[in-house]
Amino acid sequence: MIIDGTNLILGRLASFAAKTALEGEFVIIVNSEKIVLTGIKKTLLKRFIEKQHMGHAYKGPFYPKMPDRIVKRTIRGMLPYKQERGMKAFKRIKCFMGLPESYKNQKLETIKGADYSKLKTLNFITVNDLAKSVGKGVA
Repeated sequence: MIIDGTNLILGRLASFAAKTALEGEFVIIVNSEKIVLTGIKKTLLKRFIEKQHMGHAYKGPFYPKMPDRIVKRTIRGMLPYKQERGMKAFKRIKCFMGLPESYKNQKLETIKGADYSKLKTLNFITVNDLAKSVGKGVA
């Protein structure tokens, strides 16, 4: 299953991808830099930076700074990744920034329940904007 992440809400996409991967299907997410996080921008940036500075520099926890890895880490949080079935499910998930050449001619799916157009608020930020605030976003 190849999912186009454009204008999808991160939490809803992550829970769908985790559930699908646990069922045994491969999940590929493209355009992960265009995925949306809902909430007040200042609060989201503050929480993300707090996660970055948490722990110890050598021992972790290590939190990603690139958009595709932020999405994959969010999906990991919805899996039992310390158990064998969770590890196998996590290996079935791939995230990409943009649309790779190998997936250009294939059918891209979207999740209707995860689209941000049904939000009642305009408070949101893309994963790319979040990553740019740390210095690793796509131009």
